Amino acid sequence: MPTPERVILAEPGAAGSLRRTAVSHLGLRVPDVASTTDFYGRVLGLVPHDDLPGGGRRLGWGSGHHVLDLLPGEAGLDHIAFEVRDPDGLAGLEKRLTAAGHHVSTLDEAYLTEAVTGEPGLVCTDPDGNTVHFHGPVRRGGEHAADTGRRPVKYQHVTLSTRDVAAMAGFYVGIAGFRISDQLADGRFAWLRSDRDHHTLAVVAGGRPGQLDHYSYDLAEWADFKAWCDRLTDEGVDVVWGPGRHGPGNNLFVFFDDPAGNHVELSAEMEKFHDDRVTYVPRRWDPVPRSVNLWGGQLASWRTTSEGQ
Repeated sequence: MPTPERVILAEPGAAGSLRRTAVSHLGLRVPDVASTTDFYGRVLGLVPHDDLPGGGRRLGWGSGHHVLDLLPGEAGLDHIAFEVRDPDGLAGLEKRLTAAGHHVSTLDEAYLTEAVTGEPGLVCTDPDGNTVHFHGPVRRGGEHAADTGRRPVKYQHVTLSTRDVAAMAGFYVGIAGFRISDQLADGRFAWLRSDRDHHTLAVVAGGRPGQLDHYSYDLAEWADFKAWCDRLTDEGVDVVWGPGRHGPGNNLFVFFDDPAGNHVELSAEMEKFHDDRVTYVPRRWDPVPRSVNLWGGQLASWRTTSEGQ
């Protein structure tokens, strides 16, 4: 097999403009809203917050901001959303998007629940056509009251499939203001950060544009993994990948699927960046199975690397 081309993904323009930005919630299209709502309640402790137009449900942890918008339809991604806590972050983001020729609209009030504070949010699309919400700080009381044996601590990151990693990284880094933490050396996977966590967003080559690769919830610590694997078994939910440890991010992981086929990750011990003033060169990991799973190189059925599998 020929050696894959080595690619260095650039950090142009506004890279690093967002340093206090995190995922806030995720919008998913699902064929059966009722059964999916029941699944997330049984397995992750999410409870309905509101009914959405057209038969959708909004789920969260009882107080604070919601976590999921489940909307009826063919299984797929509806939107991703980020909470911007950076001073003047939304205003700066809107200026950068407009200057780069991206259409920006005001976020519909339906998404600005009582848990969202500050100025109105904005909506744009990324190079793959994904709908992206950016809004002000949210109240996270439900996370602070976490019972880690019955529910995760928080929704932590989202990973998107794409056919053009460079274009997607260029948008989220060069315009939105994220930074690159790590990448595969062939340029087919990039992990992007917008706060202290190693990544809040990742983009991976494969699938089709506009497809969710997976999304992730934080567990408190390693000791939780045994209990959660037992819990999944008790609920009749198969573990589809892991337990393992990723190279990029160094985080522990285990994966399962929801009724719509979305890959859901439980994660812990993610690497942190505590000082953005220091010089940091994103690491380029070999595109081999062991890079994405340090524990023996076991891969998920949907994951490939350009060297080794």
